[in-house]
Amino acid sequence: MPSRARGRDEDVQLSAADLGEDVELGERATLVQFSTAFCQPCRATRRVLAEVAAMVAGVAHVEVDAEQRLELVRRLEILRTPTVLVLDGAGRVVRRAAGQPRRADVIAALGEAC
Repeated sequence: MPSRARGRDEDVQLSAADLGEDVELGERATLVQFSTAFCQPCRATRRVLAEVAAMVAGVAHVEVDAEQRLELVRRLEILRTPTVLVLDGAGRVVRRAAGQPRRADVIAALGEAC
C-alpha cells in the first residue's frame, strides 16, 4: 500500500452509512475494499485484509461491491478493483492503494491511521 491519500482524498471522510447497511467502522481504523464479483485479486485481497483486521484490535474490514455502489465509486474516483482505502478512527481516508496489497504494507499503512 505505497500510496498516501491523494489530494482528492485528503478531506474525504466516510461514515458507516456511506459504506452500506449494517456496516460498523473500526474504533482505531477501517480497511475499505472495493471489489467486483469476477475479480481474482479481490479474493486474495479479502483474505489479507480480513487476516490483518483479525490480528489488530480495533480494526475493521469492510468490503464494498463496486458494481452495486456506483455512486460511491464515482464519488471516490475508484478506477479499478481491488482498491483499498484505509480510514482512521474518525473515518478520514489516510491511504489509498489499487491492486492486491501485501500484508506487511497493510500493517504499515495502519500505523498512519491508528
